[in-house]
Amino acid sequence: MSSIIRIATEKDAEQILEIYAPFCDDSPVSFEIQPPTLDEMQQRIAKVIQKLPWLVCEHDGKVLGYVYAAPHRDRSAYQWAVDVSVYIREGVRRSGIGRALYTSLFKILVLQGYYSAYAGATLPNTGSEKLHEVMGFQPIGVYRDVGYKCGAWHDVIWYELSLQPRVLNPKPPININTLRNTSELEYALASGIPFLKLAVDSAEIRRHNK
Repeated sequence: MSSIIRIATEKDAEQILEIYAPFCDDSPVSFEIQPPTLDEMQQRIAKVIQKLPWLVCEHDGKVLGYVYAAPHRDRSAYQWAVDVSVYIREGVRRSGIGRALYTSLFKILVLQGYYSAYAGATLPNTGSEKLHEVMGFQPIGVYRDVGYKCGAWHDVIWYELSLQPRVLNPKPPININTLRNTSELEYALASGIPFLKLAVDSAEIRRHNK
């Protein structure tokens, strides 16, 4: 069985929804109350990949996790910053998938010309907190009791990561599609693969494929 990290397509929406939906139903990890429909998820993927990366980690045809970037804010001065999110399938967490996906994502964002990445995590979430710390994110603040879900108020911690040194008069970021079919993109996608520990977890993956 082989593992790859690649750019998502709308055809991945069903498996992505399988991963994401449980976080909507009975978890404060996502502040969405109801999972999106399949059509809505397809539209989300299509919208992101018009400009930014949405990546999936696939193992033997099974999507095990995904990560994507979105604009941090709409105003022009924010154009070099993105928000990032990562979700991993139940049963294969702590297999290096999050680190692998983030590694590939950040390489691509640098190629595009982005300088800052921001991520939020509902507290407590030990797995997410450890992942962001390992990836070099720095905590920059907490929104206290900002969301109500599952019968309780929840804090959200925000992290910041500098993707590359700042320069004066930076060029506007380029579109992800400008990088399609380039060796630079292929290298960036492959850069996360060494962090996967799927050989250890293949039995668990097969069990969840049933």
